[in-house]
Amino acid sequence: MFDRTYVGLDVHAQNVVACALDTATGEIVRDKMACDPVAVTAWLERFDPEHLQVVYEAGPTGFGLARHLRLHGIDCVVAAPSKLLRAPGDRVKTDKRDAMGLARILSLGQITQVRVPTLGQEGLRDLSRARMAAAKDLAHCRQRINSLLLRHGLHYPEKSRWTSPHLAWLGRQRFDSTATASTLESYLEQQVLLMQHLKRLEAEITEQAKNSEYAQVINALMCFRGIDITTAYGLAVEISDWTRFTGSSIGAYLGLVPSEHSSGASRAQGPITKAGNTYARRLLVEAAWQHDRPFRRPGTRLLRQLQLVDSATRIRALEGNRRLHRAWERFNARDKLRTKANTAIARELAGWCWSVAAPLQQAVQDKAWPVPEGAAMNAA
Repeated sequence: MFDRTYVGLDVHAQNVVACALDTATGEIVRDKMACDPVAVTAWLERFDPEHLQVVYEAGPTGFGLARHLRLHGIDCVVAAPSKLLRAPGDRVKTDKRDAMGLARILSLGQITQVRVPTLGQEGLRDLSRARMAAAKDLAHCRQRINSLLLRHGLHYPEKSRWTSPHLAWLGRQRFDSTATASTLESYLEQQVLLMQHLKRLEAEITEQAKNSEYAQVINALMCFRGIDITTAYGLAVEISDWTRFTGSSIGAYLGLVPSEHSSGASRAQGPITKAGNTYARRLLVEAAWQHDRPFRRPGTRLLRQLQLVDSATRIRALEGNRRLHRAWERFNARDKLRTKANTAIARELAGWCWSVAAPLQQAVQDKAWPVPEGAAMNAA
């Protein structure tokens, strides 16, 4: 265990700073090379691969280096940056010190690993995030239109917006200034283009969801109110392997648990930690609002969706929908701040999603790794 070489890599877009720590001799080897997986692999091959472990921080450079090293038989892990141990008094930060710090933390076994997705899984995740970015761009464009009209004293009288009557009303607006009229025209044109772009991405997501490895999980997640195809797809590809968690730890992974500062006899809890996957947390928070609406029986969409899953998932989803609405009722009866109540509902919703997704993935894993006949007889 102790006769190993631990290598920390400080990876940047142009170069990689490496630091190798031999725990047997205490020797430290440093080098700097181009950010090329082939070059990094060639440098690491000077060490014994059976007693070598490599680590670098997750970041904008992605997981290509980790996949390449693992393909060549090198044990490489990717560290969660927010979980790295750093001394409070350490005020000097350089690439060499970062690489050395990673090697030392790895030798102590204190690295919190990030799951490295496959190329296919990363592609599905990119598509989901592209849809999120398109939706955000569309919202910003619509906000600019509303702000322009408000500055000129124009306000749409109805509550529902971006419907056919609202778009027709926008087209009838006239301004004394031709520059302002051109500005509104350009904003409306941009809104149409962004809307079409968003629809194309959502159509692609629907197609990918049917044929992806997450198809069963997506169908199960859509049995909960507030979770449509894009939300279910986003949760499935972002969390990926639900079997890594339990019903309670999934909330902590998504940053939906309260922060805490306790010392001695005092215990103080604060806002949620907001750790982990920001996009998945946002999807759950948005979906949780739907459970405030009364739930007596499944609607048309839910009835169709429930026919696509097995009976165990169907029972679990119906129970979850009822429980989540009752939790909202309890919060409303206590006059709980609605944003706090919704966050609590989102945390509970994460647990319900885990309860239907994890068994499906576990069953697939059990089929992929069947129990040997002898082991089954011994267990019996």
